[in-house]
Amino acid sequence: MIRSSNPFAQEPRYELITRVLRSNIQRGTLPEGLVLLEGPIAAVMQTSRVPVQSALRLLMSEGLVHRFEGRGYLVGPQSKGILPVRRDIREFTLDVPDEVDDALQTRGTWRHVYEEVEEQVASCQIFGEFRIVETELSDYLGVSRTVARDVLARLQERGLIRKNASSHWIAGPLTARTLREKFELRSIIEPAALRMSAPYISYAEVEQLLEKIDSGATLTPESLSDALVEFCIAQAPNMTLVEMIRSNRLLLSSVNRALTSLGLPNDEATIDQYRTLFELIARHPIDSAAEYLRDQVQITAQRNLARMKIVAVISETGAFAPYLLPQ
Repeated sequence: MIRSSNPFAQEPRYELITRVLRSNIQRGTLPEGLVLLEGPIAAVMQTSRVPVQSALRLLMSEGLVHRFEGRGYLVGPQSKGILPVRRDIREFTLDVPDEVDDALQTRGTWRHVYEEVEEQVASCQIFGEFRIVETELSDYLGVSRTVARDVLARLQERGLIRKNASSHWIAGPLTARTLREKFELRSIIEPAALRMSAPYISYAEVEQLLEKIDSGATLTPESLSDALVEFCIAQAPNMTLVEMIRSNRLLLSSVNRALTSLGLPNDEATIDQYRTLFELIARHPIDSAAEYLRDQVQITAQRNLARMKIVAVISETGAFAPYLLPQ
């Protein structure tokens, strides 16, 4: 099959997953009451949990699945009072049309190299403006121009790069104003999403996370931030808001990892703040947790701006990937 002729080739990954789950629910392959969990579905679809979360929320809006007191979603409408059936989705033989399967595999090709490129692009922005040369990117990754374009399109979609008037791909520069504005947006929309997610939060996961923190397990501010999104914020029923939060966080997360890779230490005080936040969430006074989250984001913004000032006095090492050209 020629992939370019596939009508599903350009569909977002979450829509492809929605299509597969929807058809199998309607056919009865996935029976009423079956508990759908993000992890097993992601494993079947060979993807991350993010598009699976979006797919399940879409199916819920269509009335094909619904939330319940336990973790995950139940197949079937909420009005029928269906009892949970806990079986691994991998026990069922899902019907996946060849074209959809091909599109899933094709869309996944860029994922093998995306994270590496994302880190490199985020790192360079700290030092100014860079042009990304598509042919050099393709050669550097050892992939086709099509895959390289998929990577660039995803970077653009996530707000990490842009095209200038000459249609050149441009990354950066990351300014203090950009950083400040992204944190300001976080302080507005994340507490709102946390309040909306209260009935759907995976409280058992939050308790387990607190146990890990108390046990002295190796945790980073980045991993705790990801956990906050996955177990709490992403459970909000407003998919548009959740996607906005994920998109706004992308550059901030990538830059934070880049700063750490430059030798700047993680702020251990942030871990204590996350512990307090998760304790508030676990006790269910969600308004208190949301207010604390807003304050925490504002404090984190100041810390990140301070880290950026440290980097400003570091000279460029010249160790940028060959597809990145300083402007």
